[in-house]
Amino acid sequence: MKTYFLLFALACTTTAVMAQDDSRTPYLTKSLSSDAINRVVVNTSAGGISVSGRSGEAPRVEVYIRGNNGRELSKEEIKKRLDEDYDLDVSVSGHELRAIAKNKHNFSDWKRQMSISFKIYVPEQTSTDLRTSGGGISLDNLKGNESFTTSGGGLQIDRLSGIVRGETSGGGINVSNSGNDINLETSGGGIVAKNCTGKIRLETSGGGLQLDNLNGNINANTSGGGVRGNNITGELITSTSGGGIDLRQMDCSLNASTSAGSLHAQMKRVGKYLKLDVSSGNIDLELPLKQGLNLDLRADRINPEKISGFNGQWEKDHVRGTVNGGGVLVNADASSGSVNVKFN
Repeated sequence: MKTYFLLFALACTTTAVMAQDDSRTPYLTKSLSSDAINRVVVNTSAGGISVSGRSGEAPRVEVYIRGNNGRELSKEEIKKRLDEDYDLDVSVSGHELRAIAKNKHNFSDWKRQMSISFKIYVPEQTSTDLRTSGGGISLDNLKGNESFTTSGGGLQIDRLSGIVRGETSGGGINVSNSGNDINLETSGGGIVAKNCTGKIRLETSGGGLQLDNLNGNINANTSGGGVRGNNITGELITSTSGGGIDLRQMDCSLNASTSAGSLHAQMKRVGKYLKLDVSSGNIDLELPLKQGLNLDLRADRINPEKISGFNGQWEKDHVRGTVNGGGVLVNADASSGSVNVKFN
């Protein structure tokens, strides 16, 4: 388990980053105070995007521009390169803000490329459509339908409420205090999800999963790291082919499987079902002392040899029967390891 925790920690170090550095001076600032913005469309190929609906900020868009590799440029040099190499449009029409930065042509000289980032403050009731291939995306305090994609950075999400769809292939994801309908994917980092509710789907092939204080219908999968969870209610379906699984304080229906490690599940209460599957490790299972359960356990060895109050068939490699009069089905299968059962 120590190896698993180390691999998980390393996998989650690639987390989402903020789109811009607050200490920098924007190249351009445009006020949005009189526009009643309810939708934001951003497209940039080499910069980050931040959209915030938090109170106390004057509605505005800030444009940050740097040279290749973060090199600072004078305003004169930026203007010259914009005129020659880019189309930059920051405009409002029908309560929709459009912030678009496009290359006029393919660069033969990489030194002339620039990073064009946007930091945007809008009313809370705002939807977004954000696209970048060269930076992170950050969203907070929004109530709308949010869609965002990057292939060159992480995703930082906090206090969103609505339909949330985000994807990155070049960084980690950090989502917190959000809800309703969340679907997030990455192939280049770990995912941390905290204090979220509703329908939640999380997918990564490049890192671990950390799930804390979630409530709802949760589907979280990885092929590149371990899974850690704490205090989850509702339903959790989770799997990994790249690490172990450690779940604590579960009060939910649970389906968990791994083909590359051991599995620990501590159940405060079993929901409608409990299904655990491990192909190359052990299962450590803690069950509620007073809940009625139907047990169906299979492994090379099942520990202990017997438990009090059990009624049914108990063999060293297969247990099938009831405790506390029977009830919810508990299915655990460790095909090449042991199942260790404890009641608390």
